[in-house]
Amino acid sequence: MRIDLLTGEQALVRRAELVSVYREAFTGPPWQEGEDAVVAFRDRLTADADRPGFRAVLAGEGERPCGFGTAWPTASPFPTGRSYDKVRAALGPDRTAELLVGALEVDELAVAPHARGQGLAGRILDLLCGQRRSWLLTSPKAPDAVRLYERSGWLRAGEDSDVVVFVRCSRPAR
Repeated sequence: MRIDLLTGEQALVRRAELVSVYREAFTGPPWQEGEDAVVAFRDRLTADADRPGFRAVLAGEGERPCGFGTAWPTASPFPTGRSYDKVRAALGPDRTAELLVGALEVDELAVAPHARGQGLAGRILDLLCGQRRSWLLTSPKAPDAVRLYERSGWLRAGEDSDVVVFVRCSRPAR
């Protein structure tokens, strides 16, 4: 298995591979996203790759991409829009600023169904986040994702009916 750490520019060169994994990972259960969401991810990636500190990890078996993650440092003040407002609602404004501003924000983590159950998501997160203080969110309707983060040493910082916010201070011992 090859796992590459990419800059924003490198991620855009390999955008088709990232979009391919996104499509495989998120059009099935529990996410059930349609092709509009795949196109929206492709367009978002173009803008996100220009963010200061953007990084991506792309994993593949031979020529077939099978997993990726994207991340960047969270800006100050804490942003609005996207899912940021849900995160702020789950944590409260003071805890949001204290825990998340300046931390590495994992925006996407995707593993294709054929590559799941092999520890790939954890390896992607480890390379993507390194020793940095990091955070991510997932849906409470995705119990496999919640279990993955808990098993990988991420801590629940807050949740509501729409999101579960996880934080990690450093790479957990394995």
